[in-house]
Amino acid sequence: MQQRQSGFTLIELMLAVAIVGILTAVALPSYNSYILRTRLAEAHGALAAAQPQLEQYWSNGSPHSYAGFDKLPPASTNFTYALQDADASGYTLVATGRNAAASFVYTLDEAGRRATSGAPAGWTTSASCWVDRKAGGCTQ
Repeated sequence: MQQRQSGFTLIELMLAVAIVGILTAVALPSYNSYILRTRLAEAHGALAAAQPQLEQYWSNGSPHSYAGFDKLPPASTNFTYALQDADASGYTLVATGRNAAASFVYTLDEAGRRATSGAPAGWTTSASCWVDRKAGGCTQ
């Protein structure tokens, strides 16, 4: 009586490795895109949160002015924040990307106008929204 050996053949193993490789090749770009979008959302949230604080600073100030506002979001791994052109009539909040979000520049002004003034190669910019997708999709 002969005993049958069990296990995988080399062909079966190679087929499994090929399938895993194909799935990885398809899934990895989507995953990287998702991670980048979460990093960009960090800047969107920080700019949106700073806007009401700026308006409160202006309304409580005497004389009314945006100049001197010092409660900008702290710099993070992915973005630094700055207040530009702050005076009695307006301001521009700027989030500048760094590290994994390098080349992205988002702005927000006193009228609530959002813009993407900088983006990496292959991405589009926009004068009317914060671009968060390579195809040009925007955060509203």
